[in-house]
Amino acid sequence: MKQPATYMLASQKHGTLYIGVTSNLAERMTQHTSGKGSQFTSDYNVTRLVWVQFFDTMAEAIQKEKSLKRYPRQWKINLIETHNPDWQALSPQTGEQIFKPSHGS
Repeated sequence: MKQPATYMLASQKHGTLYIGVTSNLAERMTQHTSGKGSQFTSDYNVTRLVWVQFFDTMAEAIQKEKSLKRYPRQWKINLIETHNPDWQALSPQTGEQIFKPSHGS
């Protein structure tokens, strides 16, 4: 599915973060998980999609990426935890959690 998106990957909860932008998130996630997405994500095993925002245009997605990269790490962590408190892997197609945490666990 081609739709501009800005996304954040993590190696684990509170681990190494990566911010990216793409026109096809599903394809880009396949590249990241196969080790061909970027040298950084491959070197640090940063492959868990923990935050995503879809846009109508690439210009909007690129602007969001640039904006996110300027914020301090704690602000990015807070953003992730506002939308995904358990840092669950998200679906690249919908941005929804793939595995919903069970209550009480």
